[in-house]
Amino acid sequence: MSELVLKASSLAKTYGQGATAVEVLKDVHLELHAGEKVAIVGSSGSGKSTLLHLLGGLDAPSKGDIYLTGNHLAKLSASELDRIRNHQLGFIYQFHHLLDEFSAIENVALPLRIRGVGRSQAEEEAKAVLSAVGLANRLLHTPAELSGGERQRVAVARALVGKPSCVLADEPTGNLDAETADVVFDLILSLAKQQGTAFLIVTHDPLRARRCDRILTLERGALKSFSGV
Repeated sequence: MSELVLKASSLAKTYGQGATAVEVLKDVHLELHAGEKVAIVGSSGSGKSTLLHLLGGLDAPSKGDIYLTGNHLAKLSASELDRIRNHQLGFIYQFHHLLDEFSAIENVALPLRIRGVGRSQAEEEAKAVLSAVGLANRLLHTPAELSGGERQRVAVARALVGKPSCVLADEPTGNLDAETADVVFDLILSLAKQQGTAFLIVTHDPLRARRCDRILTLERGALKSFSGV
């Protein structure tokens, strides 16, 4: 078994208190290993995005523990959590969330610049990842000058430029047409294999989910192994 990258145990999340309390997640257990690609499926409002926010340290659980590369997130200071996220996590969303005024290479270099890497080195590494996702000829283009699929490939490159241990992807192809979505998903699976990065992918598409190593389903706040055909 490869290295354990992400672990969640007895994870729960409740919003509100008393009569207005809403339990979104309950007793969630999850392990993700290096290079593993795990899909999470579930109906709208089942808590998939909430789970990713907790695992990424963007929100705190009401109960339970999360370990990222052996670090207990609840025991980290705010600055330590920021550092762990910057070094060990990548994020891909349904909408690319690129900075409109920045070129593709500047957008991808940004996580490294935040880390303290010099501009020249950061952009050299960004260029290498953009080339790997097929955008070597789009380095200086802004998001407005790129197609939807190209923008999402830039977002994938940005998530991977820092060589994270784990990437959390929330409907990464949900805003793309079927053909472009296939290209982007193929790219994600290929890069996961090449770099040994673990991917946790929320998707509504059962066909793409089946291309992952495992499928988990989130139902009524509980995470279970997928038993569908």
